[in-house]
This record gives sequence, structure tokens and C-alpha cells, in this order.
Amino acid sequence: MNSQEIFSKACELMPGGVNSPVRAYRAVGMTPPFIERAEESHIFDVDGNKYVDYVGSWGPMILGHAREEVVRAVITAAVRGTSFGAPTNGEVELAQMIRNAVPSMEMMRMVNSGTEAVMSAIRAARGYTGRDYIVKFEGCYHGHSDGLLVKAGSGLLTENVPDSAGVPKAFTDTTLIARYNDLESVQRLFDQYGEKIAALIVEPVAANMGVVPPEEGFLQGLRDITKQYGTVLIFDEVITGFRLALGGAQDYYGVTPDMTTFGKIVGGGMPMAVYGGRREIMDCISPTGPVYQAGTLSGNPVAVAAGTAMLKLLMGDTAVYERLEEKSARIENAFRTAVEKYHIKAQVNRVGSLMSIFFTDRPVKSFDDVQTSDLAQFAKYFRVMKAHSMYIAPSQYEAFFVNDALSEADLQMTERAIDAALSKLFDA
Repeated sequence: MNSQEIFSKACELMPGGVNSPVRAYRAVGMTPPFIERAEESHIFDVDGNKYVDYVGSWGPMILGHAREEVVRAVITAAVRGTSFGAPTNGEVELAQMIRNAVPSMEMMRMVNSGTEAVMSAIRAARGYTGRDYIVKFEGCYHGHSDGLLVKAGSGLLTENVPDSAGVPKAFTDTTLIARYNDLESVQRLFDQYGEKIAALIVEPVAANMGVVPPEEGFLQGLRDITKQYGTVLIFDEVITGFRLALGGAQDYYGVTPDMTTFGKIVGGGMPMAVYGGRREIMDCISPTGPVYQAGTLSGNPVAVAAGTAMLKLLMGDTAVYERLEEKSARIENAFRTAVEKYHIKAQVNRVGSLMSIFFTDRPVKSFDDVQTSDLAQFAKYFRVMKAHSMYIAPSQYEAFFVNDALSEADLQMTERAIDAALSKLFDA
């Protein structure tokens, strides 16, 4: 069966034919390719197409797909048993590795997804502070738990859904919205609600409305304000964790949060996540404290083995982040060169191996700037990139992820594809 045939069948069985909204390709008016396998920097669909992959399972495949060391660790673990619902030494070893890389994670709890990690971190912050309110930012996505589906980014933006149906208003009444890169908007909320705010959660690099870097002083400003009011500062590093640096965005920018959430990278791309932070906050978690959180698959031995193998590779290769920077800078240059060459109204934002091109003539520093993007132009660009064997996110509001497995041939092919895609916009 080809992708179209599979998709037709899938639409009978799943909402929109997919298990996560952005995969439906509605924003670009196409049928999604159904993937058969992936290897190193490439991904292969059931139609026989081979692509250079810049999605990387939405971020965790920093080293490329199916690394031998990770696959071997998964097989070895699976032979011993796929799930115990009981503690293992592997969990302890992985937790120690994470704390060595990210010292602010004094204690942590393993869970199964970024959504679960964020939901649990916020519950812990509320339990620790005895307060109810939280602050989030327009366009920042922190998973699909009820209280955070307010002006969220990523899939909600792609589907043009500002909030989600099925979420009672009472669940979001304690969620306050600030503007990313606007400290004054944060200060106004704290002036009014400061003694009631349990936590402020932020993507240190906004990457679910496209990549929007923090302006100088923004993250430190958040640290200063939250410390003044005794509010828990949470960095959502589901995307930036172990990607911008071994110590995540907090190491990259030199700002230390009270709590951090990591996503599928800690499972080597498998269903796993972690939340944690200061010991006195995490001591509030059951069974040592009154904040309840549990899960049969938390610390799953197969996911733990994959994550441990992945982190060992990152920790053992001190040059990996230099290579990622070189490859990413080269791709950024290809975008900028083509934008100038074909007089395209576009902006290119990049932080390390994360980047986005926005089809607007306005510098993109906020959610409002993102919303000026020409989505029709993006769709045209996407179609040409796909035709030139580039596997990129089918949404203006997702990041372009660079991986270390990219070869010189891949990079040259990417440069040609970018030039072709932007030249078509010029012709249009």
C-alpha cells in the first residue's frame, strides 16, 4: 500500500488519520508520507522515497537515527523484559548522568512524555508554594494538559485552534498569559498576582511557534522576578535539553531555573521524560511528600537503556556540539543567501542546531511577529523542499532540527533544495 491508500484507511480509524495533529499535513494541503524506516540522517517512506531528515522525531535524534549503540542497548534491555513496574538500577544510573550534566536537577522523577513532565512539575510547584496561579507565554507549548492549552503554540497554531474544546474554563482561570521577550508584561502580572503565583514556565528558546530566541536579559529577568516573589521558575527544555549544550539551554545562557522538564531525548527518542530540580521542591513528591504522581511505565527499562546509551554518546564526544554548530550555520547561510538572492520577504532565526524561516518582512521576536508570517508562502516552500527530498516539519510553527549524522552530500543537497524552494517563491 502507498501513503495515500494507508492514509485513507487511517482516516477511518483515527481522528484526521493520525495520532498527533501536525502529522496530518493539513497546513500544507498534502497527504502525509507514511514512514517505513530511518537510518542516520535519512528517513524512508512506504512509497520508496528517501529524505534528508530535519524533523528528527521532533528533536531527540541529535545524533541521527538508529545509532548502533542505542539500538544494541534497546535490544539487550528488551530481551531481559520490556516492563517491570518496579525499580531498576538503570533508573538510578541514568538519573545520576542527568544530574552530572545538569546540576540544577538535584532530584528528579522519570515519566513518559513531555506533557506528563510539565503537568507534574507544575503540580509540584503548586504543592511546594501553596499557591494556585501559573504564568506561561503566548505561543509557548508545554504539552496538552488542560491548564496549559491557553494561547499555546505548535499544533494548535497549525490547526488554527486558539484553545482546546473540552477544557473547562475553571481549569484555565489560574493560568496567566505573558508575552515572550517582554519583561514588562511579566512584571505587570507579578505586580497584580505576585503572591498567588506558584510557577512561571517558559521555553528558554521558544520553539513551538517556530524558533524565537530569548532577547538579551530576558531569561535573567525572569529569574530575578520569580526569585523576588518566591515563585518557582520552570524551564521547559523538552526541545532544548541536551541539544543546545550538554547542560541544556540553562547552561547555554547561564541562567539556572528552579525546575526543569526534559522530553524524549532522555529516552534516546523513546517515550520517556523527566522533571526535577531543587531538592526541597522534589521532596514534596509522593511518597516523601503530599504531591501525588505515579506511573507504571515511569522509568521503563527499555527507554532507560536507550536514554543511557544516547547520553553516554553525547558525554563522550566533546566535539559534537561544535559540529552541530558548523552544520547549522552552513544551512542558515544557505537560507540567508537565497533570501537575499531572490528578494524574499523572510526572516531566519537560529540558536545552535534549532532554526526557522518565517515568511515575513518583520523581525521575529514575539508571538505577534510570528503571526505575520505568510502561510501560503510557507506551503509553497514546503512542497518544493519535499520534492527535493527534504523531510521538514509541515508547519510554519515548528522548528528545523539539525543532526550530527548529516554528511557533506546531505548538506550540499540541502543547499540546492533551499535555493530551489526560494527561487520558486521569487518566480511566483
